[in-house]
Order: sequence, then C-alpha cells, then structure tokens
Amino acid sequence: MKIALNIARVIVGVLFIFSGLVKANDPLGLSYKMQEFFEVWGMGFLDNYTLAFSILMIAFEIIAGIAVLLGWRMSLFSWLLLLLIIFFTFLTGYAVLSGKIRTCGCFGDCIPLTAMQSFMKDLLLTALIVFIFVYRKRVQPLFAQALSVGLLVLGTIFSFGLQGYVLKHLPVVDCLPYKVGKNLIQQMKVPPGSLPDSTVITFVYQKAGKQVEFTADNFPEDFDDSVYKFVRRYDKLVREGNAQPAIKDFVLRSSAGNDTTHAILEQGGQSLFLFVKDEMNADPSAELNKALTQIIARAQARHMNFYLVTNMHGMDEQVQKATGVLPVTFLCDAVAIKTAARANPTLYLLQDATVVHKWAYTDFKKALDTLGK
Repeated sequence: MKIALNIARVIVGVLFIFSGLVKANDPLGLSYKMQEFFEVWGMGFLDNYTLAFSILMIAFEIIAGIAVLLGWRMSLFSWLLLLLIIFFTFLTGYAVLSGKIRTCGCFGDCIPLTAMQSFMKDLLLTALIVFIFVYRKRVQPLFAQALSVGLLVLGTIFSFGLQGYVLKHLPVVDCLPYKVGKNLIQQMKVPPGSLPDSTVITFVYQKAGKQVEFTADNFPEDFDDSVYKFVRRYDKLVREGNAQPAIKDFVLRSSAGNDTTHAILEQGGQSLFLFVKDEMNADPSAELNKALTQIIARAQARHMNFYLVTNMHGMDEQVQKATGVLPVTFLCDAVAIKTAARANPTLYLLQDATVVHKWAYTDFKKALDTLGK
C-alpha cells in the first residue's frame, strides 16, 4: 500500500507541477480559454476577472503539486486537490458532451489536447487523487516542517514571478503559430495531407405531423410529394477532419474594409508590425513613446514598411500623437490580435512573411538594438 500511495503521489504531484508550469508560460492563454467557457455559459460579465482567476489557478496547481510531493499538510491539500479535479473533470466532461469547446487548455498551447483526451486524463487523475484522499493519513512528510514550508514559499514566489515576467514580456517558450521562424502565409494554409470534414446531406420532411430525416441514399420506399412535405436540408457531420490551418482568423483590412492580408504579406522585404488591442495602455509612458518614435525613425531610414494592426478605429491618431508619424493602419479582429500579441502592444519584425523577431513593449530597446545593426 505504501508503495502504491507514493507512486500515486509522484504521478499527481509531477502532473500538477508540469501542467502549472506549462500554463504559467502563458497565463493569458488560460485566461482566454476561461472566457470561452464563460461565453458559452452566458457569463461574459466575468471576462474582466479571468486573468486573475488564471494566475491564481496556475499558482495553486504548482503549489499543490509541490505539497503532494513533499507530503505536507495532506489533510488540507488532499481536500483541495479533490475539489479541483472534480471541477476540472466537470469542465472537460462538459466540453466532450456539449461539443462547444474543442480544446480545454489543460497543458496550454504547447501540448494541445482534444476535449476527450483531457477528459480521460482527468478521470485518471480523479482516481489517483481519490486514492490519495482515502489514505491521506498514512502519508508521512518527506522533510521537516521548516524545510517543507521553505520549498513551498520558493515554489509560490517562482510561480507568481514567472507569470509576472511573461505578462510583461512574452512567453518564454512560444508555442503559438505566430512564433519566430514561422511563415504567416504558410500558417494560413491547410496542412498537406490533412483530411476535411466528412459530411452527408440530410433531408428533413414532415409526414403525418411528424418530422423524419433521411439521406439521399436511403429515401423511404413510400416517398411521395403528396405524403412527405419538405422542411429543410442540412449537412450532417459524419467524421471530423483535421483540415484546419494553424492561423485562420488573421485578416488585415484597410480603412475601406478591403482584405489586404496577402497583398501586404507577399510584398517582400522587411516590415514592422505594431499590434495594439483596444488601447495602448500597457505602459503609456514617455519612455515607451520615445522608444516607439525611434523605432519608426530607424525603420524609415532602412526603407522598411511600418504598419499598425489594431481593432480600434482612431488608434492611428493616438500613435501619431505619441510619435509624430501617422502609420499605415489595418483593422484586425481582436481575437487574432490577442493570439498574435500576448503583450499590448507587441512589435513584429517580418522578413517577407516570416517572423524574424517579436518584442513586447517592455523590450522595445532590444528592438532598437536590432534595427540599429
């Protein structure tokens, strides 16, 4: 029993720490996933709090994982883990049964899992945590109280510190389709060899006051227009394919509303793209404005195109007020911007359509060093 209990603790502790660290690399990603659930449930009023929920949940995953490995205060943490895994299993189960959420964000964007894979993982974890919960009184602390508390404090500082760093800069490990080295045009294409969704046309007719459905291959033998009254037809999914491009919502629209995405990305040469979502309020300081002004000046000196990508009308005027330059501006969906730019604002350097560098607003001085070379 002791060996089985220790194995269960190691599996649960390591998985929780690993899951927390992967999500701590990009807490905004979990925040956006929470917003997706809230929108489905009609609880959009909680959107403004999802980042705080995300940070706290990620920190708790790491702290709880460390506590389980150390065997510290198992009477408390076994209860907390049990409640948390029940909540996670409910979320992944809902995603599977409803079909409204395709991925659950359990391991962030770095290890994408389907809703079913996440659900099966949570069922396994639930069994292990229940086992630990039942025999929690048999768990002996690995170290003395002072050392265990010290390790937990270090884990807490690290979890919040890592999240604070990536929120001000960018994810340490970029797992998004906009990462450095990726060609945006290629990322917007369906991967070669992928399979499209398999669908069948389904007809809905009314017969004797009841609706019946059938496909073109199995029309009823007694079919007659005088008996069956047409209601509608629709495409019924038979097999879900994987013909989805990595980037599917990135569209650059001119002020006239024209889609200029491919025209801009295919023009060749080096270009700078400044992504701004809603308001450029991350650090509205004179230092940021000065750095941005110098970046635009160096781009012009090197005959590079400089573009502003935003979801807000009038943002070009704000940039002009801050830098003295009215940028060429494209409107883009807010969802695409928050995927491409985890910090607000974020600067991209593209060679042709390939991402060469990307900088958060806190690293604009590094952008100046690169552009000065």
